[in-house]
Amino acid sequence: MQALIVLTLSFGLLWVLFLLPQKRQVRAHQQLVADLNEGDEVILSAGIYGRITRLGVDDIDIEVAAGVVLRVARQAVLRRVGADEPGEDEEQEPQETLDRDEMPEPPAGDRV
Repeated sequence: MQALIVLTLSFGLLWVLFLLPQKRQVRAHQQLVADLNEGDEVILSAGIYGRITRLGVDDIDIEVAAGVVLRVARQAVLRRVGADEPGEDEEQEPQETLDRDEMPEPPAGDRV
């Protein structure tokens, strides 16, 4: 009897720790794919950035550069580009850029 209780509790723990989060992630991705619109900037699962130019039932066209359009499966969309970035009203810290002359020299042992 105790073995059955331990087995049931173990199964319940595995369900909560592994299966529920995976189901939530799948549902969130399905919702993202269903909510895509023309003009959205997205990242594909292959790491390609682009803007949606056409939405089909199972596929979409993405413009990755001027005049370069890729036809990909809707499920290949990983996320929207602006989804995790701060909004317009939130301040962003300016990023410091270095000129080539200002870049530090690599250590002597790292030179090729």
